[in-house]
Amino acid sequence: MHAQVTNPATDSAHPGGENVVDKALPPRRRQWVSILSWFVAVELFLFAPLKFLPFGLAGWPSYPVKFQHWGYPSWFAYVIGGWEVFVAVMLIQPRRRFLGAASLLFILTGAVATHVINHDTIQDSVAAPVHLVFAALIALACWPADWKEPLRLGTAKPSRGT
Repeated sequence: MHAQVTNPATDSAHPGGENVVDKALPPRRRQWVSILSWFVAVELFLFAPLKFLPFGLAGWPSYPVKFQHWGYPSWFAYVIGGWEVFVAVMLIQPRRRFLGAASLLFILTGAVATHVINHDTIQDSVAAPVHLVFAALIALACWPADWKEPLRLGTAKPSRGT
């Protein structure tokens, strides 16, 4: 027979699928992390779909045109827009906030680098670094309690008594 494999960090210590990372934070910090996560998620839900529009709004060019100007293929706007919507969904789920914030860090690092390399105006460039800081704060606040777990190779040790 196969031995039952359990992970004490996720199975027995967390009945009902509670979010350990969120519960480990002091209540006031947990509240601010939640507010900041929801703020960023709502912004992503509102503005990420603009990357799917084939036309510009209020005199601004469409995102596929912007991406071509920055040196990327136009279809990359759709990939980034979809990724941002996915990140927004992860940010509103307490158990997935760290992954959402870490993914957003990746996207926004590329955005900041793109704006700097292309010498974009300040009104085009200010949102990316501000949101990069927000994503970093969320990721640091929601850092997994056992940060070594994702780095371990192999399978978990079998539990005793089974």
